[in-house]
Amino acid sequence: MEKKRKIVLVFGTRPEAIKMCPLVKELKNREKFRIIVCVTGQHREMLEQVLCSFCVKPDYDLKIMEQGQTLFDITEKVLKGMKEIYAREKPDMVLVHGDTSTAFASALAAFYMNIPVGHVEAGLRTYDIHAPYPEEFNRQAIGSIAALHFAPTEAAAEHLIQEGKNKEHIFITGNTAIDALHTTVSKDFSDPVLDEIDRWTGDGRLILLTAHRRENLGQPLYDIFGGIRQVLLEHTDLRLVYPVHYNPQVRKAADEVFAGMDRVRLIDPMEVVTFHNLMERSFLILTDSGGIQEEAPALGKPVLVLRDTTERPEGVAAGTLRLAGTKKENIYKEFKLLVENHEIYDMMSRAANPYGDGTASRQIADILEREAYE
Repeated sequence: MEKKRKIVLVFGTRPEAIKMCPLVKELKNREKFRIIVCVTGQHREMLEQVLCSFCVKPDYDLKIMEQGQTLFDITEKVLKGMKEIYAREKPDMVLVHGDTSTAFASALAAFYMNIPVGHVEAGLRTYDIHAPYPEEFNRQAIGSIAALHFAPTEAAAEHLIQEGKNKEHIFITGNTAIDALHTTVSKDFSDPVLDEIDRWTGDGRLILLTAHRRENLGQPLYDIFGGIRQVLLEHTDLRLVYPVHYNPQVRKAADEVFAGMDRVRLIDPMEVVTFHNLMERSFLILTDSGGIQEEAPALGKPVLVLRDTTERPEGVAAGTLRLAGTKKENIYKEFKLLVENHEIYDMMSRAANPYGDGTASRQIADILEREAYE
């Protein structure tokens, strides 16, 4: 009997979990693999919500999260924690996702122990090492380590080729975020939270906001919220729902800027199934998240990106995304444009999603079955 290949999948944040859980489930259905799931707990409550939604139970949990943790803390704890797990399990390959500090430190630990790394969602670039920070560095560093690169788009693959990566080890698979949507979004989905939001929204247009990126903390976040507030005051049919990140800096800014606005709902982060269905019911999405830039176009939802740069330029080129920046006046102008200009809104909502067809996990599993790990 052929020996099963042992693969360790590592993730630690809510966005990683959303994109890795479909791959976990696909790989566990393959006879050729023995799958070990390790979470670092870089996020805690939000990570648990996703694991529960996808019925994924980790084999290891480093539980690294602590109040006021820094990049130093995360990197050190993950590096040392994964060293012990790799030494115990002796995997044939480690799979990491994207650009988090969990992914970087886990890949680095595997590199130090001569374990091949597969990089899911490889090749995204802004080529500005400080934007997004520290994610751009993390993603480039993992790319230097990885043996196999699973790029979501042709443009991402081309970045890797231009950087000198072996073409034979680069695979265009689409993004596993779309796989996740295919299992979570349903026209028949019912949930007490969403039902209440539906009643509150009434005949109005529902705007979904997410904002929490490290580089936007401080004045940029106040400017973003200020531009949004101005448009809301001018258009009384708009209703804004903001699942606020647990970061106290984010919560403080949101509470201050949106205070007293009865057409704004500040709520706790949602579990993933509810959130995806909230996206589907939205008119427009404002976000500084990376994953939502890929997910929303699959649902036909225009996205204003609350960042100065994006490592997902395919969405901008395809017309599903617009970069709004972080300046108050630019946020106001771009948000107002999509609220008032139906032609531009309709063009964005009909634009083709460049991030795949929901088969990325299956494609990655097929590749892992046939490729040598070196």
